[in-house]
Amino acid sequence: MADLSLQPLILAGEGWSDYGLVDSGHGRKLERYGPWRFIRPEPQAMWAPRQADWQAHGEFVPGSDEDGGGRWNLDSSVPRDGWPLAWNEARFTAQCTPFRHLGFFPDMAPVWDWMREQLAGQDDADTLNLFGYTGVGTQALSRHGRVTHVDASKKSVAQARANAALAGMEDRPVRWLVDDAAKFAAREVRRGRRYDGIILDPPKFGRGPEGEVWRLEEHLPGLIADCRALLDGQSRFLFLTVYAVRMSSLAIGGLLAEALADLPGTIEHGDLAVREDGPHGRLLPTAIFARWRNG
Repeated sequence: MADLSLQPLILAGEGWSDYGLVDSGHGRKLERYGPWRFIRPEPQAMWAPRQADWQAHGEFVPGSDEDGGGRWNLDSSVPRDGWPLAWNEARFTAQCTPFRHLGFFPDMAPVWDWMREQLAGQDDADTLNLFGYTGVGTQALSRHGRVTHVDASKKSVAQARANAALAGMEDRPVRWLVDDAAKFAAREVRRGRRYDGIILDPPKFGRGPEGEVWRLEEHLPGLIADCRALLDGQSRFLFLTVYAVRMSSLAIGGLLAEALADLPGTIEHGDLAVREDGPHGRLLPTAIFARWRNG
């Protein structure tokens, strides 16, 4: 029976050569993406910035609505079609998107490391990346075997394939699928499929390729139940991340504990965070997570 750890964890990411959290405060953050620096809103940066003067090549100015509207103010030097970045052997294109992010989520770096730790020594694993976005996690998993990458956005899947080609991984065994994640998981259950590991990063609200509506609080329990049916006692992990919601990590940890109660292993939960560059860098929380590991 999987044991639920009640003590929350902090899974903190550190900067690397192509990314860093330079400073944060007063509801904003300053980040470096390769040679460029950008300012973006960050409500959880409630403290004062450490630096008095933020020099940046662009800033995202939020709109008046709460659903993520806004615009970029960019220096003319910023490549509008994006520029290449790297994380370990993964390669991908960073770009200022209309959704305020830059085409990947750097706070996921410790998650990618953790998944690979769970698959250490395996080169024939079968893993599933639901809501796979632009595929950096898929690249990380593909070192260990087959990956099924699912996202409802045709554009995101195309970018994920382009990123894999940029990394020289276009020949790795990856299934690239434009599909509604919940419907796909349900079909996989009916097919009797199983996976060694599953990562899922569902949005608070979204639509599938045929207009299917996704609401996290309403539909997440059913999706987790289907994910449980795709795992067995030999599977290695499940990792769930949740952004921009008013709930505790203990809530999603409890959801996993209920759904995976008959599996061995441990369920943990807590915050994802990114550490600022430099000595005594502060931790900026970004999301909550819950994870199951077999062992």
